[in-house]
Amino acid sequence: MSHRDTIRHYILENYLFTEDASALADDVSFLESGIIDSTGMMEVIFFLEENFSIRVEDEEMIPENLDSVNNLLRYIERKQGQAA
Repeated sequence: MSHRDTIRHYILENYLFTEDASALADDVSFLESGIIDSTGMMEVIFFLEENFSIRVEDEEMIPENLDSVNNLLRYIERKQGQAA
């Protein structure tokens, strides 16, 4: 399963409670659309750290990194590239 598929499946299952892939566009803001609140964002961070073997630093907890599927993908790629 690709990173995109893993993230999408997690968000769809845990926050939208559906398997309908069309319910989530990759560029939709989780916070602005009400999909995820601040507590949910912490759960997303734990999910990222566990599933992608990265560490999300406090200063990295910003919407530009975490507030959409596309933002998460770019963030993970940057973090995993640093570890290489």
